[in-house]
Parts: sequence; C-alpha cells; structure tokens
Amino acid sequence: MSVFPFSPAGIAARRDRPPPVLRPKRPLGEIVLHVPQTLRALVRADEIWLVALAALVGCGAGLFVVVMNLATWEMHHGLFLIYGHERLSGMAQLDRGRTLLVPSIGGLALGLAGLLVARFWPHRAIDPIEANALYGGRMSLNDSLIVMLQTIFSNGVGASVGLEAGYSQIGAALGSRLGRSFRVRRNDLRLLVGCGAAGAIGAAFNAPLTGAFYAFELVIGTYSLMTLAPVVVASITAIAVDRWLLGDPGGFELILPSTIPPFDYVPVLALGMICALFGIAIMRGVTLTEDLFRQSRVPVWLRPGIGGLAIGVMALVTPQILSSGHAALHLGINAPYSLPFLALLVLLKAAASAISIGSGFRGGLFFASLFLGAMLGKLFAAVLAALTMKTLLPGVVCAVVGMSGLATAIVGGPLTMAFLALESTGSLPLTIAVLAASVISALTVRRTFGYSFATWRFHLRGEAIRSAVDVGWMRNLTVGRMMRREVRTIRADMPLSNFRRDFPLGSEQRVIALDQAGRYAGIVLVAEAHAVDSTAKIADLLHYTDHVLLPQMSIKDAISAFEQAESDALAVIDSQENRRVIGLLTEQYALRRYSEELDRRRRDLSGE
Repeated sequence: MSVFPFSPAGIAARRDRPPPVLRPKRPLGEIVLHVPQTLRALVRADEIWLVALAALVGCGAGLFVVVMNLATWEMHHGLFLIYGHERLSGMAQLDRGRTLLVPSIGGLALGLAGLLVARFWPHRAIDPIEANALYGGRMSLNDSLIVMLQTIFSNGVGASVGLEAGYSQIGAALGSRLGRSFRVRRNDLRLLVGCGAAGAIGAAFNAPLTGAFYAFELVIGTYSLMTLAPVVVASITAIAVDRWLLGDPGGFELILPSTIPPFDYVPVLALGMICALFGIAIMRGVTLTEDLFRQSRVPVWLRPGIGGLAIGVMALVTPQILSSGHAALHLGINAPYSLPFLALLVLLKAAASAISIGSGFRGGLFFASLFLGAMLGKLFAAVLAALTMKTLLPGVVCAVVGMSGLATAIVGGPLTMAFLALESTGSLPLTIAVLAASVISALTVRRTFGYSFATWRFHLRGEAIRSAVDVGWMRNLTVGRMMRREVRTIRADMPLSNFRRDFPLGSEQRVIALDQAGRYAGIVLVAEAHAVDSTAKIADLLHYTDHVLLPQMSIKDAISAFEQAESDALAVIDSQENRRVIGLLTEQYALRRYSEELDRRRRDLSGE
C-alpha cells in the first residue's frame, strides 16, 4: 500500500531514509580524457571499432584543415588587400608598402608572441614522427594547437612556409588524444597518430592515397594489412569533410603525353639526382641561416621580423615566393617562363624558404618543395632544350617529375610523391617516371646525406631518429628495470682466506668489492680467487674497476658497455660521483630481454 508523500507517514519515511552517497565530482578534463569503459572495451577488442575511431580522427583532421585554410585565406585578403578568389602567391603584383611591412611587422609580432608562449607555456611540441619513434604516439593537443596557430600566422603574413606541417601536427595530436581517451594499446595509439596525419595530408591535397602513404612511410614507419583499413578510412573521411565544406578543388589541367619512351628515362633519372642534390642544399641552407642568426646575437624575438623584411624585399621582385605557393604552382606549371626568370624564381623561393624557417617562422617545406621542384624541372627542360637544340621531354613532364623528386629529397616518401602525381594528373605513364625519379632521389639523399628535413632537425637536436619506426621501447627498457638488486658485496681489503671460506667454488660466479668508503671498487671472480696463490690480495683480483652501468642507461647503451668491457656482467651504481652499488646486470639477461622485445614488435607488426 503506497503512502501519500505529504502525509505524516510519508514525511516520517523520508526522514528515516539514509542520505544519498555523494560521489566526488570528476574534473571536466578527466571526463573528456577517459571515455566510458564499455566504449573503451569495444575499441580494444574489435578491429571494426578501431576503424570507426580512425574515421572520427579523420573527420576532425579534415575540419582542422578547413579551418586553417580559411584562416590563412582571410589573413591574406585582409593584410595584402586581395579581392575576389585571388590567392597571394598567384598575384602579378601587390602593394609595395604592404609587401614590405606585412611580413616584417608580422614576424616581429610572432617573435613577441613567442616570448609570451615561452614564459607561460614552456613546452616543446613533439613532432608526429618523434612521437611515434620515441614516445609510443603520445602527443600534447595543447602544444599542437599552439603550433597550428603559429603556422597559420606565419603563412598568413606571407612567410614562405607551408601549412602541411601544421596540418599533420594537429591531425596527429587529435589522433593521439582520442587514442589516449580510449586507453588503446601502444601500437594502436601510434596507428591513430598516423591516421590523423593521413587525414590531414589527404584533405590538404584532395588525395586519399597520398595521405595514406604519407602516414605509412613517414609517420607510422611501416606498412601492414592490419594498418591499411584505419589509415585509408581516416584519409577518405577527412577528404569528405573538406569537400563538403569547401567543395572539390580539382587537380592540375595538364596536356601530358600518352607514353614516355624508354630513352627519355635517362633525363628523368638525371633530374631525380639533381633534385636530391638541390634538396640537400636547401636543408643545409636552413641550418646555415639559423647559425648565422645565432652568431649575429640578434635577440630571438627580433629574428622573425628581420627575416620577414628580407622576404618582403624579395617579394618585390615577384610575389610568387610568398606563402606556401599553391596558386603560384597552378599558375606556373603551364606558364611559358623564360630560362632566366625560372632560375631567378628558384633561387628566390629557396632563399625565402630557408630564411623563413631559419629566422623563426613556423611551418614546413612540403609545398615549398613541390613548387621549387616544379620550377626546377621546367628549368631543367629549358636548359636541356638549349643544349640539345630539340625538346627531349616536355616542360610539363619535367615539372611534375621535378616536383616529386625534390619533395622526396626533402620530405621523404617516394611512394607518397608517386601517388600524389597519380592523383593530381591521372597519368599512369607519368607516374612511373615520377616513381623512378623519386627512387633515385631517395637513394641519392640516403647515400650522401642520410636524412629527410624532419629527421635532419632531430639530428641537430641530438636525437638519432632516422624514421618513425618505434625505438622508444629501447629507451624504456633501462638498466634500472632489468638489473638484479640482491647482490652480495665484500670489502676490498678482505683477507683471501676469508673470501674462500665465505664463497666456495660453485656458490657464486662473481662478487662485487667495495672500498673503505663503501664505494664500488671492482668485481672479483670466485673461480680466479680459488686458483691464485694464497698470498694474493683481493685488491689484486679486482676486474672492471672503470666499467660500470648506470640505472638510466638504455639497453642499447648497456650492450655497448658489455662489448667495450668484454665482460658478461657489470655492476650498476647510482652515479659516477657516489659510486654506490645498487644492482648487477648480466649480458645474457640483457640480450634475452632485447630478443623478447624484438620478437614482440615483430608479432605486433605481423598482426599475430
């Protein structure tokens, strides 16, 4: 029988009811970072749900690409007074005062903003390649948003940098954040980082295969059937979002030959090698520019302003060097430029790109390498025609080949550039020529230089990263995690008779000796102590006195230390200053753990 709520019995019943348990409120950031357990379990257990999560990453990456494109387009129109559908690098001429002032004042503003960022947010953004190589795909979304804003501003004020680095940075960071919110495994998190980069690059070029193989070659580092579906789905969904919001941008409208004769592959391969050497020169030029600014002792915040002024002066010759160069590429790939103008344009654009990045503007060289490669290819065709008195290869063919060859040299990824040529032109014979030139370019760079632009920057920071292949586990597998902490020690002044009594043959293989202050002195081999004359002293039997391990050493460093010491076991000390023994590590155990991890990575890659 129910009780009326407001009757005396109902009021008494409510009084006797125990108070509700108040759960502590979770912070909003924690709620966003950790989705419900049911959804997390689905993503971790079923590949289909991981593909669905990759599609969500692709949608977000495509949306960010649209926002960045619209933001830079509005900045160009507002700052340089461009009207209609014109693009900055496609303008025949600009207001001379704005051409000089906008990059220089914009660079000064970027430098001052950098001071504030360094003071209130002193974090270094992690590149997608670095994140997948060292940190298991962990990236900061906040740091990447700052990189995105700096890239938009740099491109918006006319600096000769592309947006592609910002695209891939924010897309990969979005994949990392969503992956961490679902608590996916390390390999799946690295995969989602690649999905974000694939969606961003695919949407940027309206080319799904280009975006997918950009992720495989540059961000994930490997290709497997297990990773194909998520990466391709992310690229396609990002392009769908971009087309839905901005429409289909279309590709190049080129008149291309139906076939390329075998003899014409000789100049194609030569052009690929020239592109490789020119790409190395550009990467060296960026480093040289940074060194010159550093040696000039100009304040860091002032360097972008000086770089912007230099870019503005060069833009007075031709505005095609400004910004990333999308319109300049579409305009110039078919334009009948003279040989002197092509040479001048290549030199000015290369110098502007090196000065932009070297002075502190934020951005990349992806599209700059495409534009420079196309103009270099046209220049190569013009020089070839002047020397041979006949046209061996059409200038358009050389432009597309040079575009892909130089981009391969600087960015890396020959298959990425081959698919970009295929999806941009629709010509299979030209794609085969592009692939041949890209392979030659990649081989030349690897044999003579050894780095792409991204890995070259890591090298300058002291990081030995050649690709996005996961090597972070080697740093996590440290001596401190592998060592045996229970070790027996003795005093170095211990009598040999006492040592033989305490450590009979077969009881131990080795014993660590300490000096009078309790510091590491060396290792005594038990068998040797029983074999020597009884008049010998423990101090005379010490080995490996100068060879020790530190707990923060990686397994790679530990194996190198074993090889250098020619020992099968080494003591682990807390520091070189204190030399307090904290453990022992054997070479056999370190090699076994290394082999186990390698086998585990192999099984992950093969999908076992």
